[in-house]
Amino acid sequence: MRLEGKRAIVTGGASGFGAGIVRKFAAEGATVMVADLNGDLAAQVAAEVGGVAQVVDVSSAASVTAMAEAVSSQWGGVDIIVNNAGVTHLPKPMETVTDEEFDRVFNVNCKSVYLMARTFNPMMIAAGKGAVLNVASTAGLSPRPNLNWYNASKGWMITATKTMAVELAPKGIRVNALCPVAGETPLLASFMGEDTPEMRAKFLSTIPIGRFSTPEDMGNAACFLCSDEAGMVTGVAMEVDGGRCI
Repeated sequence: MRLEGKRAIVTGGASGFGAGIVRKFAAEGATVMVADLNGDLAAQVAAEVGGVAQVVDVSSAASVTAMAEAVSSQWGGVDIIVNNAGVTHLPKPMETVTDEEFDRVFNVNCKSVYLMARTFNPMMIAAGKGAVLNVASTAGLSPRPNLNWYNASKGWMITATKTMAVELAPKGIRVNALCPVAGETPLLASFMGEDTPEMRAKFLSTIPIGRFSTPEDMGNAACFLCSDEAGMVTGVAMEVDGGRCI
């Protein structure tokens, strides 16, 4: 029960890595808000763990503000924020990515972190404590061709994590990031271009441990970084990648 009594928001919490984090947090005693654009799926996961579902578009200031109002009225504050929601563009030469694809990647992957910080930092600063976890990617550390703007968005998130950590540390708030390799999530096919046995074998050959990251892997790492056990850990971009970035 390492998170007993903690109130946590997990964006993109209805599937993939986010759902793994939600389940682990709940198992460790946290009360979790499953925040997702897919309201039906968020409600299912929230019911499973005894949590709260919240429909949110993390790229929209109005939607994030509405979520903050729900948090204030239901909980009175928040202890943990996991910025997990993310999207990618399909693998293609960088100059062929459209304006719409570029804007969607940066609005969901980057602007959302800004909006969450702007909206929820005051609650944590007032409490004098808190933990923020940004889900970045190995793509931000060891970029692959044809995912240029997705790679850049995750590199942005890693830098944002470090500067947030420096600024918020004196206020009692820790900020860290996780860098998973691709996993069994709804984005896997998008990362590979196509989900075939041949593409999977090619991708897995780049991971020394020989498998994808799982939601359970992410939940375990997230639990540590957001728990009091990691009280001296801030500004870290932890690789959960089976050796991919070595």
